[in-house]
Parts: sequence; structure tokens; C-alpha cells
Amino acid sequence: MARIPEGWFLMGSDAGQDNERPVHRVWVDAFDLAAFQVTNADYSPFLAATAHRQPLHWHDPLFNAPAQPVVAVSWFDAVSYCEWLSAQTARRYRLPTEAEWERAARGGAEGLAHPWGDAPPEKSLPDYAQRWRTGPEPVGLYPPSTFGLFNFGDNVHEWCADWFAADYYSVSPDRNPPGPTGGVRRSSRGGSWRHHIKASRCAARSSIPPEFQYADYGFRLARDPAT
Repeated sequence: MARIPEGWFLMGSDAGQDNERPVHRVWVDAFDLAAFQVTNADYSPFLAATAHRQPLHWHDPLFNAPAQPVVAVSWFDAVSYCEWLSAQTARRYRLPTEAEWERAARGGAEGLAHPWGDAPPEKSLPDYAQRWRTGPEPVGLYPPSTFGLFNFGDNVHEWCADWFAADYYSVSPDRNPPGPTGGVRRSSRGGSWRHHIKASRCAARSSIPPEFQYADYGFRLARDPAT
């Protein structure tokens, strides 16, 4: 886990989609975020201990290498894993909020399009043209972000805790926004191995219904700091 420091940041973008507006100032408390996306190796003990259903591609050789991120997990599956791990460790693991995810993506910098700056991913990420041909890559092959996070914004979409609402930024509180109180879609962040552009902007938002299981959807753990 990497410690993401507390602080204010500008959330959203005037240059992106309508649902990224208005740009607004947000405070996020310090929290811990997993350095890596949850892998098949991480997820396997959960399946063995709970008899929880296997992801759709669990036996597909394109997706089941131990170091690849686990994919085709629904939002409910991801939450169940967090609850199981919390019970095993006596620490509260959970999904990050959208605000926490964007705070981590920005790495303490303001106004940049991507975690590394404003240059497009095809000109910034090493070996971009050779990666992600048939599925997500094993996590941690390339250097981490400023906050020590690997594959942050690429590889797979990452489920967030929030419900999604396109107009939420117009009513969002400025401290630790939790997302809307209800909805039909759950928020997600980050890029995808199967998209034309593989790495997302810091402010880019996405969402799907929480029961969906897509081969480019995984998750990353958040945790409250120890008291």
C-alpha cells in the first residue's frame, strides 16, 4: 500500500467531457492505496476460502496468469473481496472514491492531463505500441507514478466506490466527496488494454452498471490509515 497524503486539489477538467465539469477544489484526507491492481494471485485465496463465483475468464490463458490483474469482476465481486480481506486482516479495505482516485492520479501536481504530464500516452509510456495486444499485462512491469502506484491509469478500468452521476460535480461537497446517494451505474477510473487509447487522463470518468463483468474491468484496494 502507498500512502496518499491529505490535501486540496483541483478535480475535473475544462478540456474533457461534460461530466468532468465544473473544475472544483476538493480536499481528500490521507489514505492508503494499493501500489498494484488486484491480481489473479491475490484473488485466488479469496475464491478458495469463500467459494465465491469465479470471474468469467478465470480459466482463459489470455487472462489467468498470476501476475495479471483479475478481470471480469463485477462491482459486487470487488466489494466482497474487500470485505473478506478486511475480516482476515482486521483493517478496513475498500474501493477508492472517485475523488481519492483522481487525487492519487495527479500525484500532487495541478492541471496536468495525465499522471506524467500533458504529452499523450503514445509519446510518453515506454513500449506503448507493443503492449496490450491480447489482454492486460502483468502488473508492475514499468516504473510507478509519483505516489508509487503502478499501472495507474492503464491496463484495466478500476472500480470506484461511488455511484455515478454526470452532474455530480455541480453539487459535490468540497471535502471527501462520497459520490451520489444512489444511481444505476457505478463509477470507474483508468484506461483499458482494449481501448484505442490505452491510458486515461486524470480527470476522465467512466461508469457501468455494477453487475457487469467486463474483461477490461478490475480494481485496486484503498485502506484507511491505521489509528
